Amino acid sequence: MTIWVNEQIDPSGMIYACIACCNESQAQDCHESFKKNLTEKQKSDGWVAQLRLVDSWDLVPVNALKLN
Repeated sequence: MTIWVNEQIDPSGMIYACIACCNESQAQDCHESFKKNLTEKQKSDGWVAQLRLVDSWDLVPVNALKLN
């Protein structure tokens, strides 16, 4: 099973927001939204929007909103 994990990560490496789902299209839309919601100041401070794949729900951060 492929699980798409979208994360907004602050400059210290802490996950600020996380949404995980199994639908690639939904994950891509979420990733674009995460990127667009970062302000220029956040970007210059080191915030990032990251999309990654995992193969088990056990590998998804605990605080993630899990969409199935």
